[in-house]
Amino acid sequence: MQETRLDTARIRAARRVIDPAFLDTPLYRCEALEPGLGCTVSIKLETANPVRSFKARGTEVVASLLADKGSRAVVCASAGNLGQALAWSGRGRGLDVTVVASSFATRAKLDRIRALGAGLELVDGDHEMARERAAAIARYDGIRLVEDSLDIETCEGAATIGLELVDTAPSFDTVLIALGGGALATGVGHVVKALAPEVEVICVQPLGAPAMTHSWRSRRVVTTDSTNTIADGVAGRHPIPAVLDDLLLVADDAVLVQEASIIAGMRMLLDHAGLVVEPSAALGIAAILEDRDRFADRHVVTIVCGSNVDVDAYHGWVGAAPILGS
Repeated sequence: MQETRLDTARIRAARRVIDPAFLDTPLYRCEALEPGLGCTVSIKLETANPVRSFKARGTEVVASLLADKGSRAVVCASAGNLGQALAWSGRGRGLDVTVVASSFATRAKLDRIRALGAGLELVDGDHEMARERAAAIARYDGIRLVEDSLDIETCEGAATIGLELVDTAPSFDTVLIALGGGALATGVGHVVKALAPEVEVICVQPLGAPAMTHSWRSRRVVTTDSTNTIADGVAGRHPIPAVLDDLLLVADDAVLVQEASIIAGMRMLLDHAGLVVEPSAALGIAAILEDRDRFADRHVVTIVCGSNVDVDAYHGWVGAAPILGS
């Protein structure tokens, strides 16, 4: 494999600074899902931790490095999950954390950021506007800006999930990874291709937020003017060139799925796995639903990456849509 920005030795070292509460999350075969999907399905459950998403694996690495350097303040832009994770990691290390988010972000995520002690600034725009504001704060105050996916710590923290997959899972053929900014996909993809290269790495993104998938297919950065998806955690418009370069080296495919499939995936995870998940976490199931023939007779691992969701919106989604093909 050609060299990505990531380093497997650093990824192994990251496990030593990440709070054990975020490591070795459940990984199990979910037979109840299999009749409806037509393949063997294992779930890597990244919601079983204090911030209910995988993001803290990366923020633990960032916060540890900042604390070692004597830094006292840090800022990030977030759709909600990164902000919660950085607030949690920073609180434990005495860091002053500021999170910039869209005023349209999920209310439950924003409330949790505040509850964890971070300062929260809202912008009247989307996540890209929040990124611009966070960068301006970092420049003005002279503090560290944490940029998800661009900062290698966020990718290598997420990559520890890959170590757990290849070290503990029974033989599997495919891993389905939610694709947004790319930290999870490039991190897990790097480890899988380095240690289990026969496994197919497939990234999944909503049709309504396709910038990174279009970029992967075109082998160049492709931006979009807007997004239209309930999967707010992966709704970026401006892919980062360095992250795309890594993704091109580790992803075997990138697919787009419809909103109805995402909702059906959320419903299946509730009905057959007892899991309440946010839309981004159902992207893997959505990909199987849209192309059952492709995955027939395979053993597929899907990473359930987060469960921070507005309760009212969730009930509106899962209570309304039938499961596709049922």
